[in-house]
Amino acid sequence: MLDGRPLIDAHTHPARLPTLKAAWRGWAAEFGDAAVLDRVFDSDGTPIPERFVELLDTEGVDIALMLCEYSPKTTGIQPIEDLLPLTAHAPRRLRAVANINPHYHFPVAEELERQLGLGAVALKLHPVHGGFAADDRALYPAYEVCRSRGVPVVVHCGTSSFPGSTNSYADPALLDAVLRDFPTLNVVLAHGGRGWWYDAAAFLALSRDNVWIELSGLPPRRLPEYYGRYDFARLSRRFIFGTDWPGVPGIAANARAVAALCPDEGTAALVLAGNAIRVYGLDVPE
Repeated sequence: MLDGRPLIDAHTHPARLPTLKAAWRGWAAEFGDAAVLDRVFDSDGTPIPERFVELLDTEGVDIALMLCEYSPKTTGIQPIEDLLPLTAHAPRRLRAVANINPHYHFPVAEELERQLGLGAVALKLHPVHGGFAADDRALYPAYEVCRSRGVPVVVHCGTSSFPGSTNSYADPALLDAVLRDFPTLNVVLAHGGRGWWYDAAAFLALSRDNVWIELSGLPPRRLPEYYGRYDFARLSRRFIFGTDWPGVPGIAANARAVAALCPDEGTAALVLAGNAIRVYGLDVPE
């Protein structure tokens, strides 16, 4: 709980550092808190479950969604297996999110089923780092698995500075065919169109009940500017809180700043936890 409200961080990366390229480690050091990293990771660069939970306690986080990633061209391989010691330590508070790369996995549906079997609560796609478009037909079997099982899909929709990134694949408009063909699928736009696509992300979120904007990597104070062409009070009810930890100096500070932007307490409760509970099917621990 943070200031009496449940808090879910829907976008964290407690990855094993040896599996990642130097650019990722540099990003974490530049935008994160070095003292926190030294405390949470052991000398080999592996996150210590107890210390990660202690960090969440300090920041007021009830549940953290943890992302794996298979992007050998850009950030490296962050296998879902590396998250299992964390989920085993605190299975109700630490939840894994699956990841599929059609250039790395085949058949994609089989791999997704495997990762869901390990406890993943959602599928994350990273077109920018993986080098594929969100409407690539090779992904359709994975979308069908998610549709049939009621599992949400998180899609990276924002620029990335990592070497090897293909930022043209960040355009939320590439999801138009997917949303047409899977009209009941919950789709979460991670980073909310960061860069050139804030309008596209906002339009999709306001025009479709199954599209959400996830705030990771976005400075809270600039959200009204980024979405200035839209009714911010209405749009904010479509937000899901996330930070992109460890690339953020403080989870609680971001959460308080986001809550302060909300037009009322009900909206703040939705953004900080309520929408994530609904979309990801979570149950906040007592």
